[in-house]
Amino acid sequence: MSEPLILDGAATAKAIRAEVAARATKLKEAHGITPGLAAVLAGDNPASVTYVSMKRKACAKAGITSFEHVFGADATQEEVLACIHQLNADPNVHGILVQHPMPKGLDEDEILATVDPAKDVDGIGRASLGDLVLGHPSFVSCTPQGMMTLLKRYGIDPAGKHAVVIGRSVILGKPMAIALLNANATVTICHSKTQNLAELTRQADILVAAVGRPELITGEMLKPGAVVLDAGYNRVEGRGHDVGDCHFESCAAVASAITPVPGGVGPMTIATLLEQTVAAAERSVGK
Repeated sequence: MSEPLILDGAATAKAIRAEVAARATKLKEAHGITPGLAAVLAGDNPASVTYVSMKRKACAKAGITSFEHVFGADATQEEVLACIHQLNADPNVHGILVQHPMPKGLDEDEILATVDPAKDVDGIGRASLGDLVLGHPSFVSCTPQGMMTLLKRYGIDPAGKHAVVIGRSVILGKPMAIALLNANATVTICHSKTQNLAELTRQADILVAAVGRPELITGEMLKPGAVVLDAGYNRVEGRGHDVGDCHFESCAAVASAITPVPGGVGPMTIATLLEQTVAAAERSVGK
């Protein structure tokens, strides 16, 4: 086969961030509003701390005000809920990101459900997920929405295609499967209890790997010409860079299009968070 199309998430995310910055400037000039994104972080999970730091820098470049509310691992449910209620009522905050996982002892589901759906720019509250199932979501979980945007910008239409999603987490696998279904794909969901995984992956016109197992998917498990979206991001000792859930070289030899790791799905997550924050700010003025 010829070389696959590389779905360049880094370049696409850069274009989206520029669009977001232009929209933020327009909001400020027309309505005197600066979009605001608040992050709520409890504990000291290294990945969470890193993500919030990346988000802060991205906000600054996009003309979005970043607010951060940091709690220790001993934070109480009442303290975090009080913070969420305060942010719901703050007109300067248009988006709320509850960084997960939260420490043991906190009811993450209740905290997420307390976020005003109009400000749930991370798209993982009960109301947001319910609206996604109903087919008219305000905000979709950022990584799945980033992948859907990547498909759209590269002219890949899921309609009529067989999509196989590996992974069923509430922030990635499940919303991605529903988003593809809403885009008129036929969807199969695979997970840790799935038998004969390779038989199912070989049927996929679009394969989404979102299970967190390094290089689980190899080229021999793909249908020739498949589109591969690799949402994995795994640190492997002795490797010079993080690797995805797909073995890139063997999959690229079979696929028609594929996301690299790094530089594929990852950059789209924060770009989508920024985009949905600006969209929330625009809706606040009836735009």
